[in-house]
Amino acid sequence: MTLEALTPKLGDEIEDPEEETFLLFSQEIPSQNLGFIDPTASSVEVVVHDREYTIHQSPTVLSSSRAGGTTGAVLWKINPIFASFISSPANPLFSSGILCPASSVLELGCGISPLNGLALAPHVSHILLTDQPYVQRLVSRNISENHGKQEHARARPAARRPPKMKAPASSSSSSSSSAPVGFATLDWETDQVTSELAPGPSGDFDLVLACDCVYNYALVPPLVQTCADACKLRQSKEDSLDTNKPCVCIVAQQLRSDEVFETWLTEFHKYFRVWRFPDNTLPEKLRTSAGFVVHAGILR
Repeated sequence: MTLEALTPKLGDEIEDPEEETFLLFSQEIPSQNLGFIDPTASSVEVVVHDREYTIHQSPTVLSSSRAGGTTGAVLWKINPIFASFISSPANPLFSSGILCPASSVLELGCGISPLNGLALAPHVSHILLTDQPYVQRLVSRNISENHGKQEHARARPAARRPPKMKAPASSSSSSSSSAPVGFATLDWETDQVTSELAPGPSGDFDLVLACDCVYNYALVPPLVQTCADACKLRQSKEDSLDTNKPCVCIVAQQLRSDEVFETWLTEFHKYFRVWRFPDNTLPEKLRTSAGFVVHAGILR
């Protein structure tokens, strides 16, 4: 079970980005402002699968005029909701065999949040989170302070020539039953995804994640190119004969601007066959009626 088991769970393949945009934005979308949880707090507490996490963030960086963006400095509403979904053994990626205990996962644009990696750690082998250097200190702290937390009751509320990629800058594994969660700097506009990034022995990834990274016209081409380059690592392997288990790219986002969304989907559709996760595969808080959407892409 892999690709042939996954696509029937996702319904019809998306053929027309313009039509998909119309279908999504013609319905009533709840107002959620920009989608921050609390942009003024130095830390926020969230619960994923009965595990409570304290995520440190930087309101100062968010409100600064830093070149290259600041949105990764705080936690977004979609993060804990998506982390709960992507790590659930009942989701289509696990039930189809795309994700399994031997899987390797790459996240693009994680910001200060390691929630997806932490939630997935008990279920896969290797996890690498990536983003720009400005989030490194806080995401590393959030990994080290939260990895391996046990369940408990809720007691409290292609670019220019890239530099040689370094090994993951930080990782943590405090439980023998959980995968290490690493972080490495990766700028979509200046760096290139290579097999040196892959933390596992295979030199590629089973899953590439991008969670709420689509909000800026200028970042669409480099983001999509990075997604494609990461997925191509498996395609380019000489010994990769199993075409039925390609790398899958999952893009989750809040529905904000129809124009930005259509720009992203049009570009993404050039490189990937695309499906939207039906509402019946998603938790209620991640459905289109709640203002969110999740797409899956497989390289053409």
